[in-house]
Amino acid sequence: MASQVETKLSLPALTAMVVGSMVGAGIFSLPRNFARATGPLGAIIAWCVAGIGMYALARVFQALAERRPELDAGVFAYARAGFGDYAGFLSAFGYWMAGCFGNVSYWVLIKSTLGAFIPAFGNGNTLTAIVVSSVGIWLFHFVMLRGVQQATMINTIVTVAKVIPIVLFRADMLRANLWEGSDALSAGLFSQVRATMLITVFVFVGIEGASVYSRYARRRSDAGAATLSGFVAVLCLLVLVTLLPYAALPRADIAVMRQPSMAAVLGALLGPFGSVFIGAGLILSILGAYLAWSLICAEVLFAAARTGTMPRIFFQQNERKLAVAAIWLTSTVVQLFVISTYWSIDAFALMINLTSSMALIPYFLVAAYGIKAARHDIEEGGAQRNALRRDYFIAAFATLYTVFLLFAGGAKFLMMSALLYAPGTVLFILARRERGLPVFVRAEWIIFAVAVCGALAALVGLMTGAVVI
Repeated sequence: MASQVETKLSLPALTAMVVGSMVGAGIFSLPRNFARATGPLGAIIAWCVAGIGMYALARVFQALAERRPELDAGVFAYARAGFGDYAGFLSAFGYWMAGCFGNVSYWVLIKSTLGAFIPAFGNGNTLTAIVVSSVGIWLFHFVMLRGVQQATMINTIVTVAKVIPIVLFRADMLRANLWEGSDALSAGLFSQVRATMLITVFVFVGIEGASVYSRYARRRSDAGAATLSGFVAVLCLLVLVTLLPYAALPRADIAVMRQPSMAAVLGALLGPFGSVFIGAGLILSILGAYLAWSLICAEVLFAAARTGTMPRIFFQQNERKLAVAAIWLTSTVVQLFVISTYWSIDAFALMINLTSSMALIPYFLVAAYGIKAARHDIEEGGAQRNALRRDYFIAAFATLYTVFLLFAGGAKFLMMSALLYAPGTVLFILARRERGLPVFVRAEWIIFAVAVCGALAALVGLMTGAVVI
């Protein structure tokens, strides 16, 4: 939406966008989510795996931003250029849905935070919590329709401020958790690390924030540089937030804390003041992140419609140059899934996993296109052949990493993703008919058939109780 960024964005502004997109609700939940799966040793290994894998993915985004400057429509443009229109649609739809699920998790966590002081909010999915969240959704919706711009820097400042008190740790407790915390879990170390992978994806969603708005960058190279610098800053922050609680409390105590567990950690260390301090910071940070991601979601629909991947209605703008239909659909989907959390056992954990699962296909397609683009450029010859070979191997590693993430996530969330991709294809069919084009080519029919089979399997699993949400 052109009106959302009236001037070209500088490198610091793009970097703040990346950091602000990644630092949202996930960071507040890390202590408990990791403690339930593993101890400090497994957490260290998990962050090494995630850090290396996501670094490779960030390098792919950087290389493509520099070598394919004409692909300025966001993440899905790479999938479309490399693998056709339907792959581009799946990438755009998956990324948009990931953003919607992330926004649902924000409301759940806000109400769970208030639930520590107001019992009616419970764990964020009570009837009272859903009603209040619904009011918030539509308040923000009408704020966005007035053309409010992103304020992602607030997320960075507030998050750093709330992490500082966690450095009050005990070396003896860290040693005890390091050698005893992991052993106390029944699963082996590999299984412990695997169990954390979707969590790491959730907190890294947003790494492509500069790519989404790359056409607004003063220089195309700034989008890649912002991706890398934002990634490094956030990785350091995430590792600290994960590991330092192990140096303050036993792993078993952290594992049973209510969300947001960062507030519970500070509450255990500093008393009620710690919980209130983090709770206030969390709400402020999440509201800023919610606005940022709502605009990103609308931008994805707008950009996809601009290239004919989504129906034309999402490209239409009002007198304020706002893609109103995209904003309305985003708010409506968030509202529906907020209502659905009422029937969820652990609404926040479910939204984390669904966000991560929906983001994996777009990330996989970007990494795979990185391989294809580098190989094409190598075959074309010319200068920088060594750099191109390096980009090729980095993209290959990033692709393997995303495949590992799909395996780590498990069949359950792949089927749940298919349950959304299959009916969501209706939007693609409408877009193709608007352009007078055949719906699918032969290979795309196969992909669609796989999605339908996965969706049917998910429905059967939900109806029989084999799949529990």
